[in-house]
Amino acid sequence: MSHALPTTEAVLNYLAPTNAKPVSYTFQPPDGVPQRSGRPEPRRVAIQDARKLVDAAQLDVEGFALVPHPTAVWNFLDDSEVRTVYYREVEALLKAATGAEKVVIFDHTLRSGSAEQREKSGVREPVRSVHNDYTALSGRRRVSDHLPPAEAERRLKRRHAVVNVWRSIRGPVEATPLAVCDARSIRPDDLVATDLVYPDRVGEVYSVRYNPAHRWFFYSGLRRDEALLIKTYDSLEDGTARFSAHSAFDDPGTPIGAAPRESIEVRALVFF
Repeated sequence: MSHALPTTEAVLNYLAPTNAKPVSYTFQPPDGVPQRSGRPEPRRVAIQDARKLVDAAQLDVEGFALVPHPTAVWNFLDDSEVRTVYYREVEALLKAATGAEKVVIFDHTLRSGSAEQREKSGVREPVRSVHNDYTALSGRRRVSDHLPPAEAERRLKRRHAVVNVWRSIRGPVEATPLAVCDARSIRPDDLVATDLVYPDRVGEVYSVRYNPAHRWFFYSGLRRDEALLIKTYDSLEDGTARFSAHSAFDDPGTPIGAAPRESIEVRALVFF
């Protein structure tokens, strides 16, 4: 699939081996408590340009896919516009791309590589650690979080998944691109359940241990009129991609003076 693709080498931050369940806080933790437990293990890996694949990556095979997707959104920093315009666009996109019967969008995150923009707009910085947003437990739990009890019980008996929709919200991505890992190269014991602590609840994500078998990709110059779909959970256990780890990385080929990356990721439940 990836023979002779253009490749860059970069450092990705994995989780070093640990016997304790890692914990990560989304806010300032109590005095003396680290923001994130668990020791990072930086590893230099080859990251191939998925634009050059002979056969395009597929959401149910590699766990990610790139699709053309123009948007009518004028200002992604306008929360109201994102929720009224963009959510509808993403719902239609996911139904068309997956064949889902129902799509429920439950949140979105804006990120910027510019400290000035983060301070001005309150957006988050890119995540430079290898992770997957949901676990087998928390992906399933999202259904009960966002559907009425009777419908959740019914939907949980059938296939359901969580898909992230990632997009540049300015020009083509020049700095801090996103790397995605071929789901077929991830072993179950590479995934480490990690508590994600919010002020009002505790979620669970997967941190990832290093495995030299991991196959990493990125899409060079992701544009505003493209959407990267990333599978972060699937209830199927039949060989269909369930989890695709991802991480921002510092590309050594980034040109001097490159514009900071600005992006949005929308998270959605899809039901079949």
